[in-house]
Amino acid sequence: MTTTTTTQETELEREAPRAEELAALLLSAERPARPSALTTSLTFGWRAMLKIKHVPEQMFDVTAFPIMMVLMYTYLFGGAIAGSVSAYVQFLLPGILTMSVVMITMYTGVAVNTDIVKGVFDRFRSLPIWRPSPMVGYLLGDVVRYLIASAVMLGVGLLIGYRPAGGVAGVLLGVALLMVFAFSFSWIWTMFGLLLRTEKSVMGVSMMVIFPLTFLSNVFVDPRTMPGWLQAFVNNSPVTHVAAAVRELMAGGWPAADIAWSLGWSALLVAVFGPVTMRLYNRR
Repeated sequence: MTTTTTTQETELEREAPRAEELAALLLSAERPARPSALTTSLTFGWRAMLKIKHVPEQMFDVTAFPIMMVLMYTYLFGGAIAGSVSAYVQFLLPGILTMSVVMITMYTGVAVNTDIVKGVFDRFRSLPIWRPSPMVGYLLGDVVRYLIASAVMLGVGLLIGYRPAGGVAGVLLGVALLMVFAFSFSWIWTMFGLLLRTEKSVMGVSMMVIFPLTFLSNVFVDPRTMPGWLQAFVNNSPVTHVAAAVRELMAGGWPAADIAWSLGWSALLVAVFGPVTMRLYNRR
């Protein structure tokens, strides 16, 4: 027993100088720079994209759903509202594009809630990174999904007769404005994802918010045909301003007022729901 103890002490004495040398080397070495806010946000955005790679069924809501929305509403209402499908699709497509992308944003909250339930966010909070990075990363990853949905809907629209008078430039400007609004609007769902306990609750509350905002707008018809009390709500809806701006940009116009309203709503949503989301995130 004594021999064994003596041998162990000898080995420890031999290893001690090596441990001291290693510790000195580590202390003398230059520490890597702390990652920037942009770097960490993009990393979490890439993580969101990898989740799509491993679960490709998530792409159904940005492919099959937009195609169904365009075809269903165009052929269902085209003849009754505008007299023909080709005439109605010129008005409808920018609006239904806005509506579909806004509806897709609610899945951000579902993804956040799922990671919280699995305990992933506990690890994120322990990392020496910019605190909002996980949330911003989620939203940046979802912007890619919104772009895919937009491309799919525009492709289907072109096949059934949609012809944007604004050309490629008008379409790109319209989609860019829509992406800014969708990114800002998604902050609402990150808040619900942190606030509610289950993903079913997040879905239910999201539907209650999204359906009135999207259907009570100028997506399908001109608000001037509505009762006066309803026009007051529709004309001041953020979805109405965004849909009108996207429609005019794709038609070759420059709707300065609607663009200003859309950007103003976007800034307001981030200013209100961004801090609330981060407060909830820090307290989880």
